Amino acid sequence: MSRPELPDAIVEQRVIAVARDMTAETAPGLAAALGRGGLTVLEVTVEGQGGIDAIRSLRDSEVTVGAGTVTSVGLATAAVEAGAGFLVSPHFDSELTRWALDRGVPIIPGGLTPGELLAVWRSGAPAVKVFPASLGGPDLIRAIRGPFPEIRLIPTGGITAENAAAYLGSGSIAVGVGGWLTGGSDRGLVAERAALLIDSIQLV
Repeated sequence: MSRPELPDAIVEQRVIAVARDMTAETAPGLAAALGRGGLTVLEVTVEGQGGIDAIRSLRDSEVTVGAGTVTSVGLATAAVEAGAGFLVSPHFDSELTRWALDRGVPIIPGGLTPGELLAVWRSGAPAVKVFPASLGGPDLIRAIRGPFPEIRLIPTGGITAENAAAYLGSGSIAVGVGGWLTGGSDRGLVAERAALLIDSIQLV
C-alpha cells in the first residue's frame, strides 16, 4: 500500500489551525480571519453534525480543509463527502486508517507512546499526530526522533506562537494549533495570532 502525500499546504505552511464547535455559519468567518493572518489550513473537528456542515461550507473556498476528531468510518465517509481533503484522528484505529488509505485520503492518526507512534507509521499513514503534545513538550519530539527519525510527527495540544518554533525545531514537520488560535469569537484577534504564529516559525 502506497503512503499518500500530505496536502501541499500543510508541508509548506507547517501549521494546521484546529477549530471546534464550528457550523456552516461560523466556519467561513474563521477561515477568512485565518487567511488574513496567512494561514490557509483548517482542521474542523466533527464530533457533531455542525462540523460536517462547516466543512461543506468551505469546499469551494481557498482553504485546505480537513476533518478532525474522526473516530469512525462513518464520520470519515461523511467528512470526505462534504469536502474534507485530509482526516485527523486522536487515536489509531486500523480499520479507519485502512479505509482512508484504500481511497487515497491522507489520514493523520494520533498516538503518544513510541509503540503507538510506530504502529501508526507502519500502517502507511503519511504522518502521525502526537497528542496531547503538551504532556511531553518539544523534548518528547526530540526523544522520539532519536530511534524513529523517519516518522513524520505533527504535535497537537497546548501549542502557541511561544512554543511552535521549539516543536518544529525538535523535528516536527508541522504543528496543530487549537484553542489559543481559534477558540475565541474575536476574528480580529484570530488574524493577529495567525500572523504572529507564522512570524514565529520563519527562522526554523
